[in-house]
Amino acid sequence: MTTIRPATEADLTAILAIYNDAVSNTTAIWNDDVVDLENRIAWFRTRTGQGFPVFVAVEDQTVLGYASYGDFRPFQGYRLTVENSIYVDGRARGKGAGSALLAALIEHATAAGKHMMVAGITADNDVSLRLHARQGFIETARMPELGYKFGRFLDLVFLQRKLG
Repeated sequence: MTTIRPATEADLTAILAIYNDAVSNTTAIWNDDVVDLENRIAWFRTRTGQGFPVFVAVEDQTVLGYASYGDFRPFQGYRLTVENSIYVDGRARGKGAGSALLAALIEHATAAGKHMMVAGITADNDVSLRLHARQGFIETARMPELGYKFGRFLDLVFLQRKLG
């Protein structure tokens, strides 16, 4: 059974592996370069230090995926809007970890008094688009050729869900 819990620094090696796999093999993260453990430690400490959650999906003590949210944009007018990020190990995709992680983010953001949650997803990532739609997100923008990775231009889809 998959359990969702707050991540700890002990989870960062697994989070690093999932992140770097997404960088190297998917268009879910629009970076070309993998990172090291120090990068993920700094990211984790910054994220949690700002009061944002980092959750992991765990089964039999194995981290299947992780999720977080943070500021949508760094301007005061957006203070009640957050953007989510969810990444699941390739071997665990399609087994419910992503759905459970998104539900945990929605619950946390709602309890924190946030008003809107946004997701920016590559247009060809049908799995993530469907995952968000199942949990009440609606498409609000589609931006063609906004990014570039693996020798091709990528379209970005924005979805959002009102919280509370």
